Amino acid sequence: MSEVRYGQYCPIAMSAEILCTRWTMPLIRELLEGSRRFNELRRGVPRMSPALLALRLRELEAVGIVERLPVQGAADLYEYVLTDAGTALGEVVGAFAKWGQTWLDEHTALDNASIDHLMWELRRRANPAEASRTPAVINFTVNDVGPKSKPNWWLILERGAPGDVCWEDPGREVDLYVKGDLRTLTGVWLGLTTVAEAVACGTLEVSGDKALAGSMPRWLGLSKAAGIAKRGGVRTGGYQRAAVTGC
Repeated sequence: MSEVRYGQYCPIAMSAEILCTRWTMPLIRELLEGSRRFNELRRGVPRMSPALLALRLRELEAVGIVERLPVQGAADLYEYVLTDAGTALGEVVGAFAKWGQTWLDEHTALDNASIDHLMWELRRRANPAEASRTPAVINFTVNDVGPKSKPNWWLILERGAPGDVCWEDPGREVDLYVKGDLRTLTGVWLGLTTVAEAVACGTLEVSGDKALAGSMPRWLGLSKAAGIAKRGGVRTGGYQRAAVTGC
């Protein structure tokens, strides 16, 4: 499976041969989060090519981490489910998240922000039960997303249902408008700043239903690692941009 063979019996080395190939850990993260269909996994790892995704799934199936199951009543449609060995990787992924949130310099995360992945995570973490009203439609206008990404997204909150997100206008009245740059929104989701701090700094604009805006910190589900205190010190490149925290 791995492009690298360490030639050591050490369980760390042998595990690394399986788990440390490109995109493998983000893919396992998505499977742990409950994504099962191929297109769901693609949305969770939007920068991973479909061909590489298919290859990694085959490799994980071959080593016994993933099981491919036919969808009942749907010909040629499959779901990908973690085996017991795959589910046990939750502890490994959790440790990766804790270490990264603690020690990676915040520029490292923010300079690698992806609007596609961020909106997928907002959809997954959204808590409609905490919104002041449902149904509710929130329009996000995100600056600096790059020429190949869409700047406008709509998050739909329905009582008793998971959030939904789309990049085309759903044709419904918008209750709340959120406008800001990608770094700020990513910083809010990672817990590096808050909605109130970003609004006060002028890097985030929130307008529309005042009650819905007031409940935003509750219904806008954050990263599981958001509560981990950041110490920083580790970087993956020479980042020079200003930090997201502070005005």
